[in-house]
Amino acid sequence: MIIRPTATADLDRVLPLIAPDQCSALTADAYRARLADGEYRTDWTWIVQDAPDGPPLALAVWWGDPDDDLPSALDGLYLRDAAGSADDRTELASALLTAAHAAYAAAGADAAPDYHLILPGNWRERPGTAEAVAWRREAARRSGLPASVERLRYEWTPPVGLPEPSGRLLLTAEPDDEVFVDLFRRVLVGTLDADTRKEAERLGAEAQARADVAFYRDTMLGDRSWWRVARTPDGEPVGFGIPSRNHAFPVVGYLGVLPEHRGRRYADDLLAEITRILAAEASPERIRADTDLTNAPMAAAFDRLGYRNDTRRLVLSAH
Repeated sequence: MIIRPTATADLDRVLPLIAPDQCSALTADAYRARLADGEYRTDWTWIVQDAPDGPPLALAVWWGDPDDDLPSALDGLYLRDAAGSADDRTELASALLTAAHAAYAAAGADAAPDYHLILPGNWRERPGTAEAVAWRREAARRSGLPASVERLRYEWTPPVGLPEPSGRLLLTAEPDDEVFVDLFRRVLVGTLDADTRKEAERLGAEAQARADVAFYRDTMLGDRSWWRVARTPDGEPVGFGIPSRNHAFPVVGYLGVLPEHRGRRYADDLLAEITRILAAEASPERIRADTDLTNAPMAAAFDRLGYRNDTRRLVLSAH
């Protein structure tokens, strides 16, 4: 069995395996487009063959920022023949992921990239989808991705209409990054965001807050001037919102309410402001947002402001 990254000459053999399925929305056309702009690369696309000139038996497609040296997420995992046993599929897929993870570690990766599965909201009730998730999940576990977080994916579209300001809070731009470092640190207390909580436990609250500010300022594509701090009319900080965008869509980057102000639906005010800013600055066909399945208060805020959910994102990770 030959497991290797692809080369340009492999493209015609790779593309037939890339098609939307129960666990990924990736298409061959989208792969070509992202290959051209550097989000996908031939050396981040791996295949399994049973002979040097044989067709790919399995394919894995990793994604990364065009400026990065290593990928940050696995976007798709495909088999040429999905009719074999679940054990056979798992074994083939885990061998592929294990080899690629070892190569990324040798190149300096601290951990294997997360694996993102894009699923229908009722995926557990769909036998075919549940089965497709099961063998992929087991392959990921065997190759070093045992942890998981399930997220709700929300979308706002212009026909919903823009939410009106409630007038309860003052929402203003704040150029000082240190103000946001302090707010990020303070909202960590009791946060329901699993990734943020996990990273804060690993790095410490101060380091995690600084890493968050740096990520949204330097990696995400939204304008720094869009960031907002929310205060009461007498100037007391309540929370903050970060409208942003990725390579594909405007997004609700981050929204946090300080612990002492939770329970008053201030998340609605912040989400409304983020939505208005993105609608004005990005003229979007849609705005996307994710929240953890367990973060019921944030999900309720999305529902109240007209964001709609019919998709889930299952993230498999090393920690």
